[in-house]
Amino acid sequence: MALDLEKIRARKVALENRGNGGGNNFWRPNDGEQTIRLVPTADGDPLKDFWFHYNLGENPGFLSPKKNFGEDDPLDSFIRKLFNEGTEDSIKMAKNLMARQRFFAPVIVRGEEDQGPRMWGFGKMVYEQLLNLFLNPEYGDITDSEAGTDLVIHYGKPAGATFPQTKITPRRRSSTLCSDGDTERCAEWLDNIPELDTLFERKTPEEVGTLLDSYLLDESGTEEASSETQMYNTEATTTSVDSAFNELLG
Repeated sequence: MALDLEKIRARKVALENRGNGGGNNFWRPNDGEQTIRLVPTADGDPLKDFWFHYNLGENPGFLSPKKNFGEDDPLDSFIRKLFNEGTEDSIKMAKNLMARQRFFAPVIVRGEEDQGPRMWGFGKMVYEQLLNLFLNPEYGDITDSEAGTDLVIHYGKPAGATFPQTKITPRRRSSTLCSDGDTERCAEWLDNIPELDTLFERKTPEEVGTLLDSYLLDESGTEEASSETQMYNTEATTTSVDSAFNELLG
């Protein structure tokens, strides 16, 4: 059989995207409705979770060494110190810096099958909806390649709501993962699910300590009480955390 250069090029693009931590490896819904299919994984658990720190100065979100890998790091110690102080300002700052849990699942987006499997990142509310679907005996294995279920994602900000909301509605009928019957393409999808472990940069505790030191310095590069006072007054909102998460996956 002749070498299929198009497939080789596609694999090269996928590899490069893994290396740069982004590209087409991630998907997030647009306003309105989109239909997706959760892709089965070799370990039988398509739902993964990671912990991220945000709001540490101008740095984008990064993986928590403590929460993800069990490594002690200066930021974790600093956050615990702030909680132990017990003042209103220290607790506010601790909550602003503490790690946030985010969940991921590999999906095929209907109408965008040419982009292959991508990782959908979401929060706790969507995670709970998916868990309920997985455990609902009426649907069975919604990721099954032959008899699974497509999911309609309704995303947007309802009237009067402060933040966008995501609602998941399963299709009434089961379907195949590859609706066009292309089993070869299905097999290729399953072989090329993005590996989350390679998509996020892992910082060492020392690197996190350097970020924390920079955060605790004022613009002149000297440690000042005024800098810390300013940080204690930082307002941590759901919007800022979600924005950081979207930037991380952008």
